Amino acid sequence: MTRSFHQFICEDTMLAGTLDSGTWPTGLLIVSGGNEIRAGAHSGMAKLAEEIARNGFPVFRYDRRGIGDSSGSNEGFLETKADIEAATEYFRETCPKLSKIVAFGNCDAATALALFGNNTAIDRTILANPWVIEEADPTSQTPTKPPPSAIRSRYWERLKNPKSIIDLFTGKIDLRKLASGLKQATQKQENTDLANRLKNGLIRLDKPCRILLANRDTTARAFLAAWTSKDFAAVRALSNITTEALDSASHSFADNKSKRWLENQLLDVLKNA
Repeated sequence: MTRSFHQFICEDTMLAGTLDSGTWPTGLLIVSGGNEIRAGAHSGMAKLAEEIARNGFPVFRYDRRGIGDSSGSNEGFLETKADIEAATEYFRETCPKLSKIVAFGNCDAATALALFGNNTAIDRTILANPWVIEEADPTSQTPTKPPPSAIRSRYWERLKNPKSIIDLFTGKIDLRKLASGLKQATQKQENTDLANRLKNGLIRLDKPCRILLANRDTTARAFLAAWTSKDFAAVRALSNITTEALDSASHSFADNKSKRWLENQLLDVLKNA
């Protein structure tokens, strides 16, 4: 296995990418989420690429326009269609023995793949914790207000913990905050416009898709609220889309258990592509 640095053109901009070599005819394209560089948070994507390549699959990662080593302007994930297309085409050109490409994205990268992956040379998609929270930017440092579904799940978990009951009666829980939280939890949740765009993207996606969820992650819970709604009934009925969940709160699958689970999910799709 070797790792090499590459540059390629996206419209009138030069993008930077990294290729981990492999001998299998199926390759993994990693699309970075948020404003993260292609190495990922704490080099998580770089380490993931190394592990996948160690199993024989070539892996290509890249910085979208305006991020990391790539030039141009960062217009956000909703403007990354050209980036995904350019990276996919370059991956195939650089590895001519590739017969199939599996694309993986977490958070807003997952949503971007659902929206823009259909008319590309991608053969399968893996979407982790898709982003559907429209009122906040997933790259912002400001904490996002959780959707009612996430608040309900959090309170239910706390109620199952005997220590929370003790804290309530001993005054360690702020009753004003508790009342405010319960009020938010009982609010009716409507799917955002972004969630509806994601739904339509998934309906158009005429290729196999696996959705991965860290089911205690706020982003995943927001997606699940949309996924289980009546609006998504047509998507849930599609045979080309499957879901897998891990009991974890790690949005980026950072702990050892989550890392191994994510790696195994990716390898399973790659081996059966």
